[in-house]
Amino acid sequence: MRKNSVLFVILSAFTILIWFSFASSQKKNLNFKQSQDIAVINQNINKVKNLSLHDVATDNNNCDYDEEHITIKTEQYKVILTNKGAGILSWSVKEKNGKWVDLVIQESAPVMSNFPELTYKIITKSNKKIIFEHNFPEGWKITKTYNFSDFYMHNLNISVEKIKKITTLPHIKLEWGPGLGTDSKELKENISLTRVLAYSDVKPNKLKKLKNISEIASIYKWSAIDNRYFLVAFIPKKPIDFDEIVSSKLDKKHPYSIILTAKILRNISKKNYSVDFYVGPKGYTYLKTYKLGLEKTVDFGFFGILGKTAFTILTFLHKITYNYGWAIIILTIIIQILVFPLTLKSFKSIATMKRVQPIIKDIQTKYKNNPQRLQVEMLNVYKTQKVNPLSGCLPMLLQLPIFWAFFTMLRNAYELRNENWILWIKDLSAPDKFIDIKLFPLNLLPLIMGVGMFFQQKMNMTIPDPIQKKMMYIMPITFTFMFWSFPSGLVLYWLTNSIISMVEQYFVLKKMKK
Repeated sequence: MRKNSVLFVILSAFTILIWFSFASSQKKNLNFKQSQDIAVINQNINKVKNLSLHDVATDNNNCDYDEEHITIKTEQYKVILTNKGAGILSWSVKEKNGKWVDLVIQESAPVMSNFPELTYKIITKSNKKIIFEHNFPEGWKITKTYNFSDFYMHNLNISVEKIKKITTLPHIKLEWGPGLGTDSKELKENISLTRVLAYSDVKPNKLKKLKNISEIASIYKWSAIDNRYFLVAFIPKKPIDFDEIVSSKLDKKHPYSIILTAKILRNISKKNYSVDFYVGPKGYTYLKTYKLGLEKTVDFGFFGILGKTAFTILTFLHKITYNYGWAIIILTIIIQILVFPLTLKSFKSIATMKRVQPIIKDIQTKYKNNPQRLQVEMLNVYKTQKVNPLSGCLPMLLQLPIFWAFFTMLRNAYELRNENWILWIKDLSAPDKFIDIKLFPLNLLPLIMGVGMFFQQKMNMTIPDPIQKKMMYIMPITFTFMFWSFPSGLVLYWLTNSIISMVEQYFVLKKMKK
């Protein structure tokens, strides 16, 4: 029956709404306290901190150098380093709209530091290489060399060397966090979307999500921390050099940290730890060029194969149209053509149900006090008229995987970020705010979509059925509210899909009516 189709659409809508609400955290403020040690949450972190040689804070060499900040700026990124711990205070990447996004949350800075209480001597300083050095009175020396490229993949070499024979070389670690920075638009959801990942070094390679645990580092090719659109990955030249990959966070109000630790070395005089590290956007096409599996950090959802297929076609269409908005429209038309046999079956079912609706209405009136007889008579009508009440719902159910795949792909594809379509739509990855009305954003695409759904519902009505009348008003409002804060690229897909469905339905029903 038509009611089954309506029920299916409503349940699908609420499923999407619940999922979206769950994925978007309502925590806006990142109140990090550097004085709170992550060690109190995780025993592995505690082990790292206990071996950080806090007693070297009294080292006389610590007073020899003032704190100094070093800025490196290229067309793609801007980095601020400090000789305090030889770490990174800020790492901003430039986006297509010219804005800079800092991937270091300031409350967690400096990241990638070693012994942050110490001040290093700056040996070399240029746009391509920075070398920090510190001599410890215990009889060993640490040298950190940052090698920068023109794009997003760089290298860090940490060298520890004995000066005195009886010295034991210390525990070394690389840390990023708590959290990974993002655009102000994504701050609301950033805590819930920040992940720590590890990619196995043995085939079949698998991407594993780490939550408040530690893993043996040698079995993983790389580890990373990411959010919806950005990624920081550590790729050791020799994974066996490292001991553990640790994931931890203070509580639900804070995002994860990633820590890569190396073992204490006793019977060795010198050791180099070389790590390539990626800091930049999660563009699927670009990450794939490294052939490291980094592109697997892009989440295509449960129906990943369908999502990747849609993304491949979308990028191909973009090469033709030079506009992702038109590419989305063309791809939606292609999908509609592919599923048209299912859609046609659904429309025919709707038309048939319209034809028998007056008969069903009479039966419901006649046997309203006899439920058993009512059921028998209705089944008899369906049998004699060759009507399947579920035939209009099942084609929609089969189309649901396609919708979910497209939904996830459009929400997570960095390629759509800051990409405009036409007129006021400047970013297909964000809501299409037309104007603010007393600080309330007026988004036009969801409104247009809601109006279109209203007329589509009106097309399906045959007689003044009270339930259908209610649905005609409730469903457009529900969908408008649900899509209000969705990316405009996703709303554009759904709007295009609705318009095509209305046109198809109009001609199919008109032909069947004749």
